[in-house]
Amino acid sequence: MAFPRRARTLWAYWRSERRTLRQGLVALVLSTLASFVAGLTLGSITGTLQELPGLFILIPASVGMRGVISGTTGARLGTAIAIGLFDVSWRRDGVLRQNVVVGLVLTLASSFYIAVLARLSALAFGEPSIPLPDLVTISVVGGTLGAALVLIATLGLAVVSFRRGYDLDAVGTPMITAIGDMVTLPSLFLATFLVRSEILSDAIAILCLIAVVLGVGAGVRSEPAVRRILLEMMAVLLIVPILDVLAGTLLESQSERFFRYPGLLILIPPLISQAGALGGVLSSRLSSKLRLGVITPRGLPEPPAVVDGSLVVVSGLAVFAFIGTLGVALAELTGHAIPGAGTTIWGTLLAGLFLMPAILALGYYLAIGTTRFGLDPDNHSVPLATGVMDVVGVVAFVLAMSLSGVTFHG
Repeated sequence: MAFPRRARTLWAYWRSERRTLRQGLVALVLSTLASFVAGLTLGSITGTLQELPGLFILIPASVGMRGVISGTTGARLGTAIAIGLFDVSWRRDGVLRQNVVVGLVLTLASSFYIAVLARLSALAFGEPSIPLPDLVTISVVGGTLGAALVLIATLGLAVVSFRRGYDLDAVGTPMITAIGDMVTLPSLFLATFLVRSEILSDAIAILCLIAVVLGVGAGVRSEPAVRRILLEMMAVLLIVPILDVLAGTLLESQSERFFRYPGLLILIPPLISQAGALGGVLSSRLSSKLRLGVITPRGLPEPPAVVDGSLVVVSGLAVFAFIGTLGVALAELTGHAIPGAGTTIWGTLLAGLFLMPAILALGYYLAIGTTRFGLDPDNHSVPLATGVMDVVGVVAFVLAMSLSGVTFHG
């Protein structure tokens, strides 16, 4: 009798949370559609990827950090809304202005750091790469342009959610992540035109370094709340790009195989984006519940955390099937080669099934772990979950496609 009773309890919770579930599903579907803009861009720039070796390494890290920075901004704003600290103003000590400053400083610092990591990773794993100044120019200019657009969208979503009573934790994370994918990759592509001239690229790289130093200095001298967030985000800034660069290095190592089936490149941004978004949604909801005392940081999840996880599972399975089906349709429509419709759809769904346990475990234990160590879950659990899902997502996709009969080695 225990199982039917638990099933009824779960069903009752789903009914009570149907508005949140509906909002979350709509946000995930819309964000998936937005992510396909990045996928189509990636599938269409294979010539640039071949011409500028090392760019493949840079892309996941740059796109991933845009999602991390904007995602944590959305999570902090969502928590501020939940506990009544949010207001629509541009005061020096207001949450809106503070988060804009944090976002810009982190963007400049992480973009430069990512370029250095990409160059080091290429050298370490024997992959060809363009010079460091070119990577710096592409990363900082393209990343900053994309970040500015994403930051505007993040603030807009927060204000709309605040005024209309939307659940920013459920709506904001997937939408913000997808917007980051949608605008960052084209921004990086535009920045590649700046490296056609060696002299111009070197000059811009020097200007980027100066901007990074000035930006970080301004952040350090800013309000205590801004300095606190920057300090808390330091570990994220150091760790997450490493994970993303590893994901990019794996893609670079398999680049010739992806060039053979460019239609598969269309699937990578939405798959990774939504895996990270699902982990971010769970982390954001759990972070808010931890703040409100609804759940406590325990080794095993309490019922409210379990049912939140069930919402993520339902949403995730629907979204991964949608990604595979729409990805095949877009590949056929745009003439990008794929290894077969059935193989591609099944491989995408299989990758999603591989990712689901990681999404649930990371979403829960990162939120709990950061709380136990006295850290802010919004600043750590969401970005770390997103960063881990970037590299795990690439591994899961390559593994799933290999098991589905697509050769990625040899």
